[in-house]
Amino acid sequence: MANSGGGTQGAISLDPQHAQRLYQAVPDLDDWPRSWHVDPADIPVGQQIVQVLTPFLLQLLDQGLAKTTLRRHRDNLWTLGGELIRCRYDDDELARKNVKDALLQLIEDDGGPLMCPRITEPEQDSLDATCRKLNRFLHESAAGTRAD
Repeated sequence: MANSGGGTQGAISLDPQHAQRLYQAVPDLDDWPRSWHVDPADIPVGQQIVQVLTPFLLQLLDQGLAKTTLRRHRDNLWTLGGELIRCRYDDDELARKNVKDALLQLIEDDGGPLMCPRITEPEQDSLDATCRKLNRFLHESAAGTRAD
C-alpha cells in the first residue's frame, strides 16, 4: 500500500524515509483493507481509504506526539476505515461517493460517527478527537490544493 517502490496496486509512492517511518508506526497498514472487507470488492475501497489516510498519518508522525497518542490515533483511524466500509452497505449515497468525500460525510467538525454501543464512551471520545483532527487536515489540504 504505502511503499517506496510503488509496486502494489493502489499503492502510493513514498520516499524511503517516509515509508520507513510509516511502517514503524503502522506496521500493518497494508493489511487494513483486508481486515475491513466484507466482500472482495471492499478491498480496493479499503486501499483508497489507506491512500487518503496516509498523508494524515505522516502529519501525525511529524508532530512529535507521544507513542501512546500516535497508537491511539492509529487505532482510531483503523476503526474509522472499517466503519466507512460498513456504512457503505447501509447508505447507497455514501457508497457512490469517492472515498475522501465519504470520509468527510462520516466525520464532522465535532467528531466521528456515533458507534455506541459497539464501542465504549471513552473510546467514542477518543475516536471523536481523531476525527476532528482528520476533518481539519482534510479541509486544510483541500484548501491548499485549490490555492495551488
